[in-house]
Amino acid sequence: MPSPPIPSAQRPDSPALIDQYGRVATDLRVSVTDHCNLRCTYCMPADGLEWLPRDELLSTAELQRLLHIAVTQLGIAEIRFTGGEPLLRRDLPELVSFAAGLHPRPDLSVTTNGLGLKHKAKVLADAGLDRINVSLDSVDRVAYAAITRRDRLHDVLDGLAAAVAAGLAPVKVNAVLQRGVNDDQAADLLGFCLANGYELRFIEQMPLDADHRWNRASMITAEEILDRLRERFALTPDARPRGAAPAQRWLVDGGPASVGVIASVTKPFCGDCDRVRLTADGQLRNCLFATGETDLRRLLRTGGDDVAIAHQWRDAIWVKKAGHGIGAAGFQQPARPMSAIGG
Repeated sequence: MPSPPIPSAQRPDSPALIDQYGRVATDLRVSVTDHCNLRCTYCMPADGLEWLPRDELLSTAELQRLLHIAVTQLGIAEIRFTGGEPLLRRDLPELVSFAAGLHPRPDLSVTTNGLGLKHKAKVLADAGLDRINVSLDSVDRVAYAAITRRDRLHDVLDGLAAAVAAGLAPVKVNAVLQRGVNDDQAADLLGFCLANGYELRFIEQMPLDADHRWNRASMITAEEILDRLRERFALTPDARPRGAAPAQRWLVDGGPASVGVIASVTKPFCGDCDRVRLTADGQLRNCLFATGETDLRRLLRTGGDDVAIAHQWRDAIWVKKAGHGIGAAGFQQPARPMSAIGG
């Protein structure tokens, strides 16, 4: 957990995005759209969701302005473009190119479901993208179709190969296991990633589904994930410093290959959190599970200057809570699902 609060209600006069516990946000997650072309069972209903009105979404120019403020005034060193499905936004290469031209240049990545990656990987790499994360919960066609409600596994596999060919290394794969659905396929997924040189990260399912059906008792825990992997592989803790990275890494069969497990629920890493999130409609969230948001879009559209926007951004981070509080009395799941918040 974070250190005790700084003994002052006054935010320090610092350009950095610091909170009351001494954490500094340097990692910006930017959702560029809430639209998605999959309907994953743990994320949204089969019929989809009501998308944000187009006029509420940030424009290219508005996003570029906020990226410029974040990097040049607030110390953001890493930008990850998310969604929804970010590859559905046509100006994504333009946004990547703009961010790559900022000084100091931030590290740039995209988290995608991979469906359109075959056609976009080289374009994004040429624009300046450094890395790619692809969500893939199964390499079994039937299981993949059941989870995503779409028979598109072949497109994801082609996209992963295209990312490697485009030089977007390391290519990372994010996976969520569900009890009775794909939890028996953990080792298969790791074997697939090892054979292709991808870095696999398992993530505990979090209460961010649109249906609000998440149940901790049915969640596959980090320990269960490791148990399933050990049925086929020898795992030893990776001695490299973890830093603010959410994944605990394990060397596979002595290394050098590794697998990561993100125990967001059972072993939260809130004390080292360095993230801040911007939604596609310009709302700033200081935590994935925040129940409140700061409206930067209003400032953008009512004449607020860069100094005022940066000031409000710092104020939003200053009041960040100590942790997400999952499992605590009174915990409230965010009203927005993951597809609207951004990963």
